[in-house]
Amino acid sequence: MEETFRALAERISNIVGTSWSFMTAIGLVVVWAVTGPLFGFSDTWQLVINTGTTIITFLMVFLIQNTQNREAVSVQLKLDELLCAVQGARTEMVNLDALSDADLARLRKEFERLGKENGSDAIMSMDTASRTEIRLRDDD
Repeated sequence: MEETFRALAERISNIVGTSWSFMTAIGLVVVWAVTGPLFGFSDTWQLVINTGTTIITFLMVFLIQNTQNREAVSVQLKLDELLCAVQGARTEMVNLDALSDADLARLRKEFERLGKENGSDAIMSMDTASRTEIRLRDDD
C-alpha cells in the first residue's frame, strides 16, 4: 500500500503542479460562475463549488505533505552524504534532525560565533519570529 500511495501521490502532484491543471481549475470556476443565473444562484449551485473545493483541498493536503516529506528526507540524505564525504567535516551533524530545539539554538549560536571568528561577511541569525535574516558585517 505504501508504494501504491507513493506512486499515486507522485503522479498526481506532477499533474496538478502544471499550468494546464491551474487553467483547468480556472475554467471550472468560470463554468460554475456562468451557470449561476441558470440555477438562480441557488443554495445547491453554491454547495457544488463549496463541496468540490473542500474535498479537493482535503485530499491535496495529504498529497502535498507526502511530497514534502519525501523531498525533505531526500535532501537530508544528500546533505548527510556530503558531510560524510568531506574530510574533516563533523559527521555528528548527520543527526541534527533528532536534536531538541534548545540544542539546535545552541548549535546555531556556535556557528554564528565561528562565523564571526573566521571573518565571515554574512552572519546568519534568527529573529524572534524565527525568520532567517542575513546581517552583512561592515568592515570599513
